[in-house]
Amino acid sequence: MIYGIGTDICDVRRIRASLERHGDRFAEKVLAEGELAAWRARSARWPERGVRYLATRFSAKEAFSKAIGMGMRMPMTWRSCEVAKLPSGQPVIVLHGALKTWFEERGLHCHLSVTDESDYAASFCVVERAAPALPATAPAQA
Repeated sequence: MIYGIGTDICDVRRIRASLERHGDRFAEKVLAEGELAAWRARSARWPERGVRYLATRFSAKEAFSKAIGMGMRMPMTWRSCEVAKLPSGQPVIVLHGALKTWFEERGLHCHLSVTDESDYAASFCVVERAAPALPATAPAQA
């Protein structure tokens, strides 16, 4: 059963301006530890890839926060929500701390899609609640 749907589009130029204005502090506020390491590596090789990486993570976290109906308020925080990749390249949400507990207590599961183009990053998120188990029925009498 669908619990919530969230979508977000992010102007990459706005993220670039925030980085120019606030430096690494902006990325450190938005990215979890694993994401921060990937962002630094990408930024060192090709700064524009780093900006787009940060924009996609920003967009994905916004979409996720909308799908769970919380926005950016506790227990949802930028750093407690991480966007990782499966070996196939599929993006996944990895949660930490109180947000992970909150999410698991509700039996929720997330599906995420992330994309970027030169000026925009966009994300779409569907959060599902596992259907309750059907009651066991007695076997038919012969």
